[in-house]
Amino acid sequence: MSVWITGDCHGDFHRFAAKNFPQQKGMGRDDYMIICGDHGGVWAGERADGYKLDWLENRPFTTLFVDGNHENFDLLNAYPEKEWHGGRVHEIRPHVLHLMRGQIFDIGGSTWFAMGGAASHDIQDGILDPALPDFERRYWVLRRMNARFRVLGYSWWPEEMPSGAEYAEAEANLERVGWRVDHILTHCAPTGILPRIDRGYRPDALTDFLETVRQRCRFSAWYLGHYHREMALEQKYFPRWERISEIG
Repeated sequence: MSVWITGDCHGDFHRFAAKNFPQQKGMGRDDYMIICGDHGGVWAGERADGYKLDWLENRPFTTLFVDGNHENFDLLNAYPEKEWHGGRVHEIRPHVLHLMRGQIFDIGGSTWFAMGGAASHDIQDGILDPALPDFERRYWVLRRMNARFRVLGYSWWPEEMPSGAEYAEAEANLERVGWRVDHILTHCAPTGILPRIDRGYRPDALTDFLETVRQRCRFSAWYLGHYHREMALEQKYFPRWERISEIG
């Protein structure tokens, strides 16, 4: 049994091809590949996404991921839920599982607290609502300006940030284990670590919640994505991007 971890994929899973990740030759379904958010494989519906998801399902390992901010939450949340290794997951494929927010899992003999989500940072020019009567005009004006914007329900969803119920469930599950886990898996960073990764990102409700977790919880390692960085801070906080690393 082994556990491997990597960062944002945005629907591109070439890093998991046998030629790029030859270690998979000796892996089985009890070996895990964990993606720290922005999985991106659930984006345009089964008709468009199915071949990539089937390809991922056919890898010899089991793929696990928390959600990031670049996910289609309408589609993601429509997948069936089930209990898995102590927490709730969305079953995208039998061996491609979305670790739902606020859950605690037993993975490889270690406990993992999973809390996906993040605030998009590429929406400085706004969110366009397709229901607006002048949507098409606004859309093409922004495109010609090379503006940084997203479209509600097509490239941006408010569910990128956790709900009050998800925060409450996360806190209740941490209370249940006495605020002690082996590993923490998120997409974004806690507020106190954020400036050490990228000062261009601002704190928000989720990073503040994660800061509370950082202060209260006893843990050995925290893995995250979002910032497209490969770092090790205090040998405890590990922003990940394209590299695939085995967890010892």
